[in-house]
Amino acid sequence: MSRFSRGFAALATAAAMACGTLAQAQGTLRIGMTAADIPLTTGQTDQGGEGMRFMGYTVYDSLIEWDLSSADKPSVLIPGLATDWSVGEDELTWTFTLRDGVTFHDGSPFTAESVVWNFDKLLDDSSPQYDPRQSAQGKSRIPAVASYEAIDDLTLTITTKEPDATLPYQLAWILMSSRANWEAMDMDWEKVAMSPSGTGPWKLETFVPRERAELVPNTEYWDDTRIPELDKLVLIPLPEPNARAAALMSGQVDWIEAPAPDTIPAMQGNGFVISSNAYPHNWTWHLSRLEGSPWNDIRVRKAANMAIDRTGMMPLLGGLMVPAKGFLPPSSQWFGEPTFDPSYDLDAARALMTEAGFGPDNRLTVKALISPSGSGQMLPLPMNEFVQQSLAEIWIDVEFMVVEWNQMINLWRAGAADPAVEGAQSINFTYFIQDPFTGLIRHLDENLIAPNGTNWGHYSDPEMQELFNRIKTTFDPEEQTAVLQQTHEKFVDDALFLFVTHDVAPRAMAPKVKGFVQAQNWYQNFSGITIEE
Repeated sequence: MSRFSRGFAALATAAAMACGTLAQAQGTLRIGMTAADIPLTTGQTDQGGEGMRFMGYTVYDSLIEWDLSSADKPSVLIPGLATDWSVGEDELTWTFTLRDGVTFHDGSPFTAESVVWNFDKLLDDSSPQYDPRQSAQGKSRIPAVASYEAIDDLTLTITTKEPDATLPYQLAWILMSSRANWEAMDMDWEKVAMSPSGTGPWKLETFVPRERAELVPNTEYWDDTRIPELDKLVLIPLPEPNARAAALMSGQVDWIEAPAPDTIPAMQGNGFVISSNAYPHNWTWHLSRLEGSPWNDIRVRKAANMAIDRTGMMPLLGGLMVPAKGFLPPSSQWFGEPTFDPSYDLDAARALMTEAGFGPDNRLTVKALISPSGSGQMLPLPMNEFVQQSLAEIWIDVEFMVVEWNQMINLWRAGAADPAVEGAQSINFTYFIQDPFTGLIRHLDENLIAPNGTNWGHYSDPEMQELFNRIKTTFDPEEQTAVLQQTHEKFVDDALFLFVTHDVAPRAMAPKVKGFVQAQNWYQNFSGITIEE
């Protein structure tokens, strides 16, 4: 037996222990996630975008959702639990018409009061249903919301703090759980976690923390096209890439997220299917702009960006990446025409570092927060080692602080000034960049400086703030696109992040998995998938 085969056999044994003794019933799809735990099950998920993908848009719905039906075009917003919405002449008051006849899994009706109750669980810490864990995941997603009111069972109004054309995108993050179920569970979110109730196409049947979750179809789902064809969907945490690959190759799971690139040829040789697609997601270092941070010097920021040989990184990822030219991919309609090109140029990078006062005898040391795995993090350890080696070439020495993914999310929300980050001036965080607010505004808005939002680095710039205000007050789509292009140009020209790559969301699956359409989105629709034995 070859060394590769012996190593794979050992990993397969470990993966089998992680996967348990799950029955291979007809129509059961077993997925190996990159997360180390099952995402929070009560409504607003944790574990980043992967949590929303597997425990969010499966068990729950939002007022406004993403169209996940096509692999050939970028996703757009579509009606979810709200059938239509509009903003009044004051550009503050939005009116939503809700979908009639929708029920939660426990049979209770979904109404406008349900929405109010769910907003209160995130935003009103005096409400009995307020849940700090869910609030930590959802509150920062809806900073525009000032107030909300149920007009009647099927009419809801939301008033924003200021005109904000990005509100529909924000609401796509907020998931609706059942008040009746919470009350039946003694108003205890820990009990709800074991038996939650949403309105989504899947119901959670079995939940074992850090081991597995089993979902079954909601046959009464309001959208006939999204009633699942599978008998069961099983989620298994497998954060280590080679363990995921071994689990797939040995038949312990049928599908894995983010396969290790060096295992892909063996998978393809054995008939496994590799699926990927461009989608709005980046892999960056978010930089601290606190007083004293070395990243306050634009010369250092630009030099770091020009020190990364992104083409040279591609073999590390099996070619499954798009080299970054900015925060957004070059194909984005919002990319614009920046003047700074963050391409590999070691001589130019060293010249900038010399100008900034650094050199072989006066090296710069920076500390970076990284995780060993996590939603959208691709292969964070080898990728960060590549960045570390690259920056060393321009006299920047990188010290890593390695933390588990969910802890990393907490440190990201805490911000660069929090003692818990132990002085780190950088955090390796990957971002969903599909909409104006989530993609651009929330990372740099001075009103969202952590812990009030996710401006981790405490960045503040009047020019950028004015661009953000123009995005939010421009309701005409074409005019808003022009402002978004100007905004992204500033992101790039000021080198506000260390831009490294864009993901293509690779996943590997057994040939018996049929009917999957990989949308250009962080989320996916599992309802049309079947297992062909």
